[in-house]
Amino acid sequence: MSDVTSSAPHISSPTFREALTVWGRIGLLSFGGPAAQIAVMHRILVDEKGWLEERRFLPALNFCMLLPGPEAMQLATYAGWRLHGVAGGLAAGLLFVVPGAIVMLVLTVLYMLYGALPLAVAVFTGIKAAVLAIVIQALMRVARRALSGGVDWAIATAAFVAIFFLGVPFPIIIALAALAGYLLRRDAVVAQSAHVPPRDVAASAIDAAGWRADDTHSTIRTALVWLTVWLAPIAALAIVLGTGHILVEIGLFFSKLAVVSFGGAYAVLSYMAQEVVQRYGWLNPGEMLDALGLAETTPGPLILVTEFVGGLAAGRASGELSVTGAIAGALVTLWATFAPCFLWIFAGAPFVERINAEPRLRSALRGVTAAVVGVIANLTVWFTLHVLFREVVTRDVGFLRLTLPDVTTLDPVATILSALAALMIFGAGAGVFTTLAISGGLAWLATLAM
Repeated sequence: MSDVTSSAPHISSPTFREALTVWGRIGLLSFGGPAAQIAVMHRILVDEKGWLEERRFLPALNFCMLLPGPEAMQLATYAGWRLHGVAGGLAAGLLFVVPGAIVMLVLTVLYMLYGALPLAVAVFTGIKAAVLAIVIQALMRVARRALSGGVDWAIATAAFVAIFFLGVPFPIIIALAALAGYLLRRDAVVAQSAHVPPRDVAASAIDAAGWRADDTHSTIRTALVWLTVWLAPIAALAIVLGTGHILVEIGLFFSKLAVVSFGGAYAVLSYMAQEVVQRYGWLNPGEMLDALGLAETTPGPLILVTEFVGGLAAGRASGELSVTGAIAGALVTLWATFAPCFLWIFAGAPFVERINAEPRLRSALRGVTAAVVGVIANLTVWFTLHVLFREVVTRDVGFLRLTLPDVTTLDPVATILSALAALMIFGAGAGVFTTLAISGGLAWLATLAM
């Protein structure tokens, strides 16, 4: 079994200030959902900067896909942690979220006061059209580097079919991929282990045991610290305001959501929509669709849709529109949504390298890598359909779940902009920022002309 090799000519170590600039750049360019965000990070961190090797980037991505919460934000946090420890992880994670959170907060307040903003939505739609080309390019690159044999391609294809056509839950796909990777490569692992000198095997066992003995307390301590950071402010709100206050309800609901959101935002949107519309009555169905549309077209992780929900809920809780209440609700929602992400990464990140260093576990992880390519392919197709068509429906045909566009709703502006972006990316080799700026500007001009 050959490891995936990096295309970067060398691995460099940036200063903290250099890294801050790049984390801010990634945060500003993080349009288009997890597939696009992973694409941007891969291009910048692996291809352009050479700060992470491919063999570190892909296992880290696998690890983040296994966690609850937004995988792209957690991947950024892990990358920052790899480079500059906890401070680097905090900087990378926060800068990934903050630009989109600021935009979403402004749009939430404006929406609450004035309703939907067609011009802003149009500009972000143009940006999404450009992101489509970036996503396709990233999928091609990751597939070429991560899928190096028939087993890899088979697992990736099976994962795509399972999630796109059968609607198999994401955790089940990952578990089956890990099992397949382990079993299908077991003979190769045994053969590889047979050639390891006994002294090296013994040394590895001692190192692993030493790591467990020395670092278990550190891991537990880290988990307790970040658990306190996450829950203490919500507990303080409950003590001061009472458990029935809207801010406390928001904090508790989105904290619960953060624990069960395996598979990223797409996996929990239907559950969240049902709860906030039917159980809590914070939004009506139309507003929930508007929330999703704004989250899909603004920078940052798609789970920022929670900020919109929490902001509107608190802003209208008193019966009158309150900008202060909307801001408070948005901040509590952001805290409950993203504070757990730092807990998962800082407590679990040290395990990534150990898992990847153990041959049998590495085989299972490589199966997950292949499955993740299939999952990214699914997101790419999903994203393509929603960019190019105004209406996309999901239908159950027997045991198949088919996501089909209404061909009569093809968006000519988005289609043309996507084609132009593809020419810029694949033909002219234009950079990400240039492509996004041109596409967004053209969408704005097209809206003014209509």
